[in-house]
Amino acid sequence: MKVMFTSKEYARLLELVHFGLHVVKAYHGPDHPGKQRYAEVEQKIFELALPLGCGDLVEAAPTGGLQASAKLANDERVEKTLFEFTNDAFWHELVARLADRDCSAQQAKLHLAQSTPGVEPPPSLEEQVQAHEDRYWAEFQKHDLRHVIVLPARQG
Repeated sequence: MKVMFTSKEYARLLELVHFGLHVVKAYHGPDHPGKQRYAEVEQKIFELALPLGCGDLVEAAPTGGLQASAKLANDERVEKTLFEFTNDAFWHELVARLADRDCSAQQAKLHLAQSTPGVEPPPSLEEQVQAHEDRYWAEFQKHDLRHVIVLPARQG
């Protein structure tokens, strides 16, 4: 297969590879299977940087091979994109986990209430989780982290 790139297009491809590798490797140790899965493709793409006029975007890695250079990794647009991704992932994960936690507690209470005659059936689990997520999104959009209090986990 033959694909033609301008230097500018190839620089954008290197940015995309950097973004993808960040998602795969950012929060895992060096032995994570995702790192090994993409290592060969990563190196092939980085090796083409010099002949395609983007040699300044890669550098020798301390462990051998090539890696994104500081010029690529510290580019303002690249850093902004990665920050926005990490920030969005954090908020989505926080909202989902809080909603699941609240819904589980509510389900336990509703289970007890269901055994009482004359009590209406509860909304579906999906509707309950969505209601909790909506409440958290409204709170975080209005107040960011100002009202969040992190308590240490209970021991025992």
